[in-house]
Amino acid sequence: MRILHISTRLIIGGSQENTILSCVGAADLGHQVALVYGPIYGPEGSLLQRATADTRIERFEAANLARELSPLRDLRCVKELRSLIRQCKPDVVHTHSSKAGIAGRAAAWAEAVPVIVHTIHGLPFHPYQPWWVNKAYECAERWAARRCHAIVSVADAMTTQALARGVGVADQYVTIRSGMEVEPFETAPSRRAEIRARFGWDDSVVVLGTVARLAQLKGHDDMIDAFADLLKSTSIPRIALLWVGDGWWRARLEERLTKLGLTDRVCLSGLVPPEEIPAWISAMDVLVHPSYREGLPRAVVQGMLSKKPVIAYDADGAREVCRPGETGILVRVGDRVALRDAASWMIDHPADRVRMGMRGRELVHVDYDWHTMTRRLEDLYQKLLQRGRAAR
Repeated sequence: MRILHISTRLIIGGSQENTILSCVGAADLGHQVALVYGPIYGPEGSLLQRATADTRIERFEAANLARELSPLRDLRCVKELRSLIRQCKPDVVHTHSSKAGIAGRAAAWAEAVPVIVHTIHGLPFHPYQPWWVNKAYECAERWAARRCHAIVSVADAMTTQALARGVGVADQYVTIRSGMEVEPFETAPSRRAEIRARFGWDDSVVVLGTVARLAQLKGHDDMIDAFADLLKSTSIPRIALLWVGDGWWRARLEERLTKLGLTDRVCLSGLVPPEEIPAWISAMDVLVHPSYREGLPRAVVQGMLSKKPVIAYDADGAREVCRPGETGILVRVGDRVALRDAASWMIDHPADRVRMGMRGRELVHVDYDWHTMTRRLEDLYQKLLQRGRAAR
């Protein structure tokens, strides 16, 4: 098959990692693969080098494929994508993220591509933005859903929420877990002692870590609010926070930590390449993910692959991996008191932390392997192609 993937920006993020692994996996299976993406910028970092490392993947930058809403530029984007589709002549167009999903499906449908698939990594409408923005996204997603043959959800929660808003029909949906490279988390030598030594932490310090962009709705402020007293406490064991990632909110968060006198207890890694994430997680004792909205929380899965117990806000697909009392603790979104209580419980129960970590790896190491994802995607493409031929 000739497969064309379209993603809005190749920044360091879960959707983008998923897309690149989907491209690599399809190439491994013998298919011709191309990847289209918009301009890349910002402190989140870029995955372009990762994409260019595999010479089997043809790459195109679409100058008008931008995250921001801009009607004229968006129309130019659709025209640009139609031209690329005519050039590549794909059997399958697979879109990722909302902007690329809407523009890409419009272009692919106009060019009568045999199979059009869209993956929901996270829904664009949510309670934390103005109603009119949500309404605009709902209308756009409903329109785009009528211009594709299948919608892949990375978590069952995405399907439930999308259908509740009238996006597509149930028969269009299939859940294919967001795949990741599990081997580095399971087999890489631990760098726990090395990384902890950088910050002066010995094994007596309980490190609560998070892997996320320093951005809105990722919950870093909630961690400050919930854990400030724990961090300032002089009791044993000592507590520290490790924030892995970078983003537009870094300066503001650092200023807040300085005012609270917490800079020696909250350590920021800065931008970390994806291949280094297993090492940083190895330095943690508990992975905390207080994100307000998710598709599938990849950081939670990565923590579980690393045998770490997890604390997560009960948002979207989080409960599909974080099982209360079994692999971690789920907390109602925004409940800082419960977040603090969950951390206190983890601190006081080291043996249970180990048990939860072991169970977590058992649950995720197959379903969330990227090889599993790419095989399931190939099966979906083949089924849709055969259905299209039968209809003709």
